[in-house]
Amino acid sequence: MPKQMAKGAGSSTSAPRDLDILREMVELLDSSSALTLSYQRGDATFEVSRAGHAAAPSAPVQYAAAPVAAPAPAGTAGAIAPTPAASTLKEIKSPMVGTYYGAPEPGAAPYAKIGTRVAPGKVVCIIEAMKIMNEIEAEVGGVIKEICVEDASPVEFGQVLFRVDPNG
Repeated sequence: MPKQMAKGAGSSTSAPRDLDILREMVELLDSSSALTLSYQRGDATFEVSRAGHAAAPSAPVQYAAAPVAAPAPAGTAGAIAPTPAASTLKEIKSPMVGTYYGAPEPGAAPYAKIGTRVAPGKVVCIIEAMKIMNEIEAEVGGVIKEICVEDASPVEFGQVLFRVDPNG
């Protein structure tokens, strides 16, 4: 097991809970390829990193939607058009770091497989983070064309889980 470096802040009354959070973060870090993990609860921030990769103090992370490129005008000479298959598929991405599970329990039918039609709000998988099972719902409707991760594998925030054809 790699050496770990941890730091956290919290009140003395929440110290046992803080230690539980740190222990779970270390376990999650051991099972993933991430170099650091950060968790914020109220005014307390917890950071865990692999030895030799000390985390710099950071402000709370804010996420924004990626900008959407405007389509090129018709007849633009020399423009490189994306392939039709890549341009029409929508991605369902992981909203957190954790472990991906395609089914609700071992041996059960998967939530989604290639060819499954999904609607926004339909559960497509589970991501386990800090021993909490989080149901991940489709943000787009269509037919699943690609499953991009293997069952029981670690995933990162923003990693593509599924590619969906909204026209399918």
